[in-house]
Amino acid sequence: MNMYRISLPICSALLTALFADSAGADTLRCGNNLVSLGDRPFEVERKCGAPAHRDPVGYTLGPNDRREYLIEEWVYGPNNGMLSILRFEGNRLTTIERRRE
Repeated sequence: MNMYRISLPICSALLTALFADSAGADTLRCGNNLVSLGDRPFEVERKCGAPAHRDPVGYTLGPNDRREYLIEEWVYGPNNGMLSILRFEGNRLTTIERRRE
């Protein structure tokens, strides 16, 4: 007898929760607007307003050339106890992180 057997409904619920979290990291809702990966800073600011904090993090090299790109993080919130941290690389939104304050 295997004591580590998990029922199908429980396993399905766990997988759904896992993929729901990763899917939520691709977009951020600002009021009625939606911000997505690949958006430019002016688009994000138009949709969400000015960030609470705006920090230059450093520079990175582009994937196919020797140009340096600015890395910048914008912080929004807290909103319902959550901070939203947006990372821009080379003038494009690359990461959306949600963190409890």
